[in-house]
This record gives sequence, C-alpha cells and structure tokens, in this order.
Amino acid sequence: MIAEDGCVFYLKRCPEHGVAKTLIADDIPYWKSQREWLKPGDRPLRPQTRTDHGCPWDCGLCPDHEQHSCLAIIEINEACNLSCPVCFADSGARRQGHRPLAEIEAMLDAVVASEGEPDLVQISGGEPTLHPRFFEILAAGKARPIRHLMINTNGIRIAREAGFAERLAAFMPGFEVYLQFDSLRREALMNLRGADLSRVRIEALEALERNAISTTLVVTVKKGVNDQDIADIVRFALKWRCVRGVTFQPIQDAGRNEGWNPARHRIVLTEIRREIAKAGVFALDDLIPLPCNPDQICIGYGLRNGETVAPITALLPRDLLIDAAPNTVAFEGYPELRDRVFDLLSLSTAQADTSGKLADVLCCLPDAVVPEGLSYEHTFRVVIMQFLDRFNFDLGTVKRSCVHFVQPDGQIIPFDTFATARLAPARWRGGGEREPAGFAPLPPPRPSARRSPFPAARGRKDSILARLYAGEVARRLLAP
Repeated sequence: MIAEDGCVFYLKRCPEHGVAKTLIADDIPYWKSQREWLKPGDRPLRPQTRTDHGCPWDCGLCPDHEQHSCLAIIEINEACNLSCPVCFADSGARRQGHRPLAEIEAMLDAVVASEGEPDLVQISGGEPTLHPRFFEILAAGKARPIRHLMINTNGIRIAREAGFAERLAAFMPGFEVYLQFDSLRREALMNLRGADLSRVRIEALEALERNAISTTLVVTVKKGVNDQDIADIVRFALKWRCVRGVTFQPIQDAGRNEGWNPARHRIVLTEIRREIAKAGVFALDDLIPLPCNPDQICIGYGLRNGETVAPITALLPRDLLIDAAPNTVAFEGYPELRDRVFDLLSLSTAQADTSGKLADVLCCLPDAVVPEGLSYEHTFRVVIMQFLDRFNFDLGTVKRSCVHFVQPDGQIIPFDTFATARLAPARWRGGGEREPAGFAPLPPPRPSARRSPFPAARGRKDSILARLYAGEVARRLLAP
C-alpha cells in the first residue's frame, strides 16, 4: 500500500501478470480516518462452515468472519425485463429462471437461523417483481422475525401496472423499495441501462408517493457517465416525501459490464463523497465511515423537514467530534451515547428505518430535544457502498463484509467474494461467454493430503481466487 500525490494505491504482485497498481482513495486524511472508526464486529449466531483453509476458501460464513449479516440478499430469479449494459447479476431477458417458493423459504430460514432476528433482508434478482409468486415471497418474509424487508427493483411494474404499488403498501411498515435510479439524463441511462427510463422512474416514484411506501434511490456510479449527477440526485430525492435516502454504489468489475475500462470508469468512495457534499445537504464532515466496515461504506444521517436536512453530527456535543480525526471522539465520557451511536451507525440502520435509533441518540444528548412524533419519514440518509473486485480485493475488508448473499444450501457468502468468484467477467476468465453456473458460487478448494493450506493457489490455474491469491500474501502463507 503506497501514498502518492495525495492518493492511496494498492500495489499487488502476481507471478503471472506482474505488478498491478490500483487507486483506492484520493483523500489521504479520510482514508486514515477510516481505520479509527473501526469497531469490533458482531458475529452471527452460528457459522455455516468450518475453518479449514482460511479466508476465503472456507466461505459460507466461517467462524473467522468478523461481521454478521447487516444486509442479507436473497436472489429469487434470473429473469429480467431489461438487459442493462451494466448488471452485477448478469441477468436479462434471455434468462427466465425463477427459484421455487420452497427453496426461497428455506433461504429465509437460513438467515433467521444465522441472525435470530435479521435486521434487513433484501429480495433481489434478476428483477424480483417478475417472479410468478412474488407476493407470496413477500408474505413469507413478513411471516418471519425479520425487522425490515426490502425489494431491489427497476420499478417498471410499479410504474406501469395498475394496483401494483397498492399491493406493496400492504406490507408496510417494515418494508422498503430499493429503486434503481442512476441519473436524470437520457445519455447516462442509455449507457448504464440501455434504455431511457426517465419517465418510468418518475411514474414509479409517483406511485410510491401516493401509497406512502418507504423508498431508497440506488445509484450505480460510473465515472465519466453519471458521476456529475450525484449532487442533483441528492437534491432531487428530497422533493419526494416517500424517499428516505440515496445509496451510491461505485461500479465494480463483475457480472455484465459492457465497455468497461478501469482507467476511465473506476470511481472510488472518496470521489463520490466530495460530489455528495456539493449538493449542500451534507458537509464533508457529516459523511463518516460506517464503523462495521469503514473501508467500504460511508454514511450521512439527518433529520428532515421537507427539503431541509439537519445532519445529526451537528447535534452532537462539540467535544464528541473534532474536525480531523474521528479516533479522538470522546465516547469514554458518554458510554450510553457511545453505544447508541454505534447502534445507529450500522448498515442495517443505514438501509432501513432509522427513526427509533436516532431518537435513542438524541435522548442521550443534554442539549438536544427529540422532535415530537419523530418517525422514519423525518429522517434522510446518504450511503456510499463500495464493493470489491479483482482490482481492490483485500482479505481484511472481506472479513468485515456485512452484505451477504444467501445460498439455497444454507451458506451465507460475503458480497465481495461472491461477486469476485461467481460473477467475474468472462473477458478475464479466459474469454467467451460465461458458463451457465446457475446461482452456485465457485466451490472452495478440496483439502489436500500433500499440500496446504491453499492447494488451489498452486493447482487450479483456472480458479479466479487462485489468481487473486497467487501473489505475495499467498506465497508467504504457502511457504514451508
């Protein structure tokens, strides 16, 4: 890891491909502060696999994983009514698969077994609203002790099908729509989605607004395509009472990624953070690292009154926060406040109903008054959620991942290893079309009687993870 010209880079060495240099931050003070926000992890109630070979080979979750599932994702289908040039899941109209309801219910049960009361479960796909038993799936989720249920959707059925939003409203409260919303401009939408969906997005928001359905706008950010829209989207979100916040996800090299050029299209968390501040809603100091995974997630919270937002950092006592270094936050003198703030600053809160936890924070402050009738509609958040790929893959960050994919066999796999291994682009897996692997991730290596602990790093030349770990770290671990 090196610093040059105010930026932080990874230098990775591979015996096959040589040295690779990857930008991971262009703001050194913020990058340093991320380390100081790190808090001890909250582990799941029970792991799904043993630790035999070490991370990431025992993924599923193994006992070495440091974070429970703040956000558990369940893919219910591959089918989609779009074929976006950028699609993490590589879904599209050519794929028509749907999981059986019984299998989905088993996956929901796996999350409950791991978490007890899962904070947040996201129903995803494909386009989940196309599943023939979609509303039965939502009912199955609501029947379980899941605190907040969310659907990840492009919004087409919400916009165009009469009565669809009304049926969704029946699952409120504790339900939210995670609405794809990449830009307000046609050119950017054509690049990312292959269609001008501007009117569809507005129609979907109008339906969600009429039915008072909590909504998060989710933006896939591609440098040079829609990064200039970030501030406008934050301001636009505040025009809708149903919108609780915006999540920005920098594009990663996984799934379908047409025309991808890492030198031109990769954008890092610190760049997006500055663009959000240009909206004038949150200042840079209000956008802080998420303690459970500070390298990858940045958040800003506020109390909302119409289109005006008061960031909660402005409500904290002055001696709790200083300008440059969050590591000197003096929580020691405020133990109850410390616990409440860390509870608020979790991904499950960042993507779900914040009102109760925000009220708990305010109650701990001697000079703050909890607004009467404070509810979810009075809060607003922005989240930057950066995922890993072959360029910025890092084991320490993977172990802290709290965004997980649930598998039909009960395994629960971090987003980053899942994406890197299962959804790596065909162009760097040997070219050609990716094999139809269904929903199963690439298997971990089998134990070897002759060589350990990473037999795949020596033997499986076609293994994506073997390539990732063929550098300095793997060589040290494999040394006699």
